[in-house]
Amino acid sequence: MTHFIRSSALTNYVRVARELGLDPYLQLSKAGIRHPALLDPDVLITAESMRSLLDSSARDSRVEDFGLRMAETRQLTDLGPLGFAIQGEPTLRKALESIARYLRLQSESALMDIEEVDDLVVMRISLLTDGLEPQRQSIELVVAGLYRLLRRFLGDSWKARSIRFSHSPPVKATVHQRVFGMQVLFNQEFDGIVCRASDLEMPMAAYDPLMASEVRRHLDALLAESKLSFPEIVRRLVHALLPSGSCSVEIVALHLRVDRRTVHRRLQREGESFSAIHQSVREELAVRFAKSPGRSLNEFAELLGFGSASAFARWFQSHFHCTLSQWRTRQ
Repeated sequence: MTHFIRSSALTNYVRVARELGLDPYLQLSKAGIRHPALLDPDVLITAESMRSLLDSSARDSRVEDFGLRMAETRQLTDLGPLGFAIQGEPTLRKALESIARYLRLQSESALMDIEEVDDLVVMRISLLTDGLEPQRQSIELVVAGLYRLLRRFLGDSWKARSIRFSHSPPVKATVHQRVFGMQVLFNQEFDGIVCRASDLEMPMAAYDPLMASEVRRHLDALLAESKLSFPEIVRRLVHALLPSGSCSVEIVALHLRVDRRTVHRRLQREGESFSAIHQSVREELAVRFAKSPGRSLNEFAELLGFGSASAFARWFQSHFHCTLSQWRTRQ
């Protein structure tokens, strides 16, 4: 399925491309993005064209952190509808929950899952793709944008407990250190940010209960108008929940505020099933994770929701007709 994003995602692209010696308009044309998309932040472009643009720009400029540089000076106004969602909540925690709920108004391919573990909050970011190409540039752009948003409200002196990326480290992490103000972890089990739960209790100065009600009504109407099918909504949830180890039809139904029978019935009505979607997403993630070197069978098992490394190994063999090491050798 083709996923669309608002062209506001291109903010700072022209400036960064020129600074690195690229012709930004040539790069846009190569990626199939028309130049008017730079003028109207609400124009829709495909997530695949955005990924292609960032990857080719990073490759042609020989800069591993191209997406990160684009995020370095992002502002709240670049978020469009999400900016209103943030300002319509009483606390930073509620603002982040609104971002997770309304994120697809900004990008149909982006997912954010928020989990609280003891006194920590884990914010996982994942991207749905039309293929299995690397997402290094896109994921760093999104995670860095989220980090800048947190620092906008918590202050420039604030630091997360950790910044994590599932891809391998760059040759030099100078820009990562500059953007995040701390050491970044690579080859991790997810992409995202870990912070103290207490950090998110900060009240939002611009909160107005009456305005908040109007904002939610407006954004809910926009969500209702979106063209995502029910199977695609379920797929997005499975994609976000699978690495957390809590991805049953009951959990998905809880997120959708319906019972499990309703999920099964609505999927069946559109010729789909929960098990087929679950299996498809698991296969997609398995291939993506397998392309990252250095992961053990135990890490794969955890990331894909298996109870043990042996269970994952048996599943991989049955679906890909080879072992993980054989698959990597063939690739």
